[in-house]
Amino acid sequence: MVLKSRKYDKGNCYKIVQDQKVRVHWDNDQEKWYFSIIDVIELLSESPRPRKYWNALKTKLKTEGSELSHKLGQLKMKANDGKMRLTDVADTEQLLRLIQSVPSPKAEPFKMWLAKVGYERIEETEDPEKAFDRAMETYLRKGYSTNEITKAWTGMSTREYKD
Repeated sequence: MVLKSRKYDKGNCYKIVQDQKVRVHWDNDQEKWYFSIIDVIELLSESPRPRKYWNALKTKLKTEGSELSHKLGQLKMKANDGKMRLTDVADTEQLLRLIQSVPSPKAEPFKMWLAKVGYERIEETEDPEKAFDRAMETYLRKGYSTNEITKAWTGMSTREYKD
């Protein structure tokens, strides 16, 4: 999935995901992206009334004991009418948790990916060498040479040892 950013005023922008806009905001202080929950709900659920869908999902999450809705924030983001309006937002971790709660065929690829990544992290906890191997594969796919990777890791180890 390819994401493209387009700037809005006041640090707001949007990303194109599966040909739909998702409003996002980068917070420099926290160094986090925040995503419009309504936009993500609309994308995943294909509901004609994403606000109503989100309100029902919030209620369901609360009755299940989830504290996700208590941790979410609001930011002013540009609405379809061009006005800046308060919008429920989630950071990346919260958004991934929210996606798990959306029963939709469009959410299924995200859920499969989350399950795979979760399983890999459990494997890495049991066998740390797997984390090293996965990192090496990732850097090689990105075009780094084995020599560059070794130098970078050696440098990191040296800095950590000094601290």
